[in-house]
Amino acid sequence: MATVSLNSISKTYDQGVEAVKSVSLDVKNGEFLVLLGPSGCGKSTVLRMIAGLERVSEGEIKIGEALVTDLEPKDRDVAMVFQNYALYPHMTVAQNIGFGLKLRGGKKQEIRKVVQETAELLDLVSELDRRPGELSGGQRQRVALGRAIVRNPSVFLFDEPLSNLDARLRATMRLEISKLHKRLKSTMIYVTHDQVEAMTMGQRIVVMEKGEILQVGEPLVVYNKPASIFVASFIGSPSINLVEAVASTNGPNQFDLVDLNCTVNAEDLLDTNTTIKSGTKVVVGIRPEALFIPSSEQQVYQKIVGKVEVVEPLGNETIVHIRVQETVLVARLPAQNLPTDGDQIEFSFDRKALSFFDSQSGKRL
Repeated sequence: MATVSLNSISKTYDQGVEAVKSVSLDVKNGEFLVLLGPSGCGKSTVLRMIAGLERVSEGEIKIGEALVTDLEPKDRDVAMVFQNYALYPHMTVAQNIGFGLKLRGGKKQEIRKVVQETAELLDLVSELDRRPGELSGGQRQRVALGRAIVRNPSVFLFDEPLSNLDARLRATMRLEISKLHKRLKSTMIYVTHDQVEAMTMGQRIVVMEKGEILQVGEPLVVYNKPASIFVASFIGSPSINLVEAVASTNGPNQFDLVDLNCTVNAEDLLDTNTTIKSGTKVVVGIRPEALFIPSSEQQVYQKIVGKVEVVEPLGNETIVHIRVQETVLVARLPAQNLPTDGDQIEFSFDRKALSFFDSQSGKRL
């Protein structure tokens, strides 16, 4: 186990393309940290710089107390698990898992013992004599994990390792990797564009866009208090509803949601201590689960009238698209007592679940 410290690291390619822009980050000893963002945001480049597969243009990288910025990959005491498994097709599972130990000059008996223990950990004992071409995608990924585990590295690096698997296998492997982290208590840095993987696996999430870090935090903090419109929109499915609003003349930090024909008091909801000037445009974020249809006797903060456009039943819940003037809101509702397409309904929202963003910078207010 080891800490990982990135101090203002940047990566600029020969063509002048700046893939990573002055990223600083401290990964705790034994932490499972997820780098999350869309394709091309720089997350894999950061991982490859930690591994030594990409040279750092500026900045420093430390693993533990050692400065590794200019060290070769083999000297960094890290193990990387790739998206494409990178297994040797002519070798058996046992040979693939033990290959790194063989290169280091390990004794056959010791290699056999470590490979057997690792295979038991990953439920691969019955597959040890088979070749990668005879295995399922999930089994091949476990072999790749096994090859990393036997090295007993200070840091594990995962570069979108589940993206080639189907949905059921991804769910299974998410659980397996999380259980593996709990057993090994190793430092793990995991790159993905899949928010479900990030939310379910990471102890902390690092959200990236255009080579920069936008927010670092525990999954539920990032979800409930996104630092920007981009973070709010990227995390969550269905995506957060974004509604334009204007600071009201009715009082400090009250906002008129014009399209929804209502006013919201945000005095206790803003992260900033400043009062937003009357007439200032803001964006209000409303998570789909914050919308609900109240019962006839239920007292609610606001009632909004809308027309149901689409109902999407998902079994345990239903996604309902509701039009209010020119705005369409997406609600996540319980599966029972649902409206149908074309219904005119009254609905409301949980005021305390709202997020407010500056309309110009996109940053949380």
